[in-house]
Amino acid sequence: MLKDLVAKNRSYRRFYEEPISIETLKELIALARITPSTANSQALKYRLVYTKEENEKVFQTLHWAGALFDWDGPEEGERPSAYIIILCDQTLGKNKMTDDGIVAQTILLGAVEKGLGGCILGNVDRKELAKLLQIDMERFTIDLVLALGKPKETIVLTELPENGDTRYYRDKEQVHYVPKRSLEDLILK
Repeated sequence: MLKDLVAKNRSYRRFYEEPISIETLKELIALARITPSTANSQALKYRLVYTKEENEKVFQTLHWAGALFDWDGPEEGERPSAYIIILCDQTLGKNKMTDDGIVAQTILLGAVEKGLGGCILGNVDRKELAKLLQIDMERFTIDLVLALGKPKETIVLTELPENGDTRYYRDKEQVHYVPKRSLEDLILK
């Protein structure tokens, strides 16, 4: 069911470093390819990263989990197995903010269906990433980076505490908790 896929689609930040094939990544892009697009411009392009050498390059440009102040990201042995970099081809269209979200969610739902998980990263050193992967910044913007792998952590959705704090946190066993607003809080009357 879709509800189950959505519930399993969390922001995973630690993974078993098991390889993800180029074929699997292409299957995920095939899902993104058929999603709606602003003015049907289909301006988003994808850079697939799945080799150890390129994974290390991408990893060094990412900033992980802003709410976990004392955590610098996954340690070696728990890092993503692959990345999908979402780019916009500026020659095809520039008004595509919603497109990024649509394809990111679609790709991650497809990943969950395959027993994988991921994290959408927007805090990226884009200039350094473009340099390391030889991405033409005159033509392409780097919009998002999707980190992918087989999840190595437990994520629990919890009710928002009385103080209204929405920050996620981890306990001493490294279980990751994500407070969520109630349905009643989301619907205006």
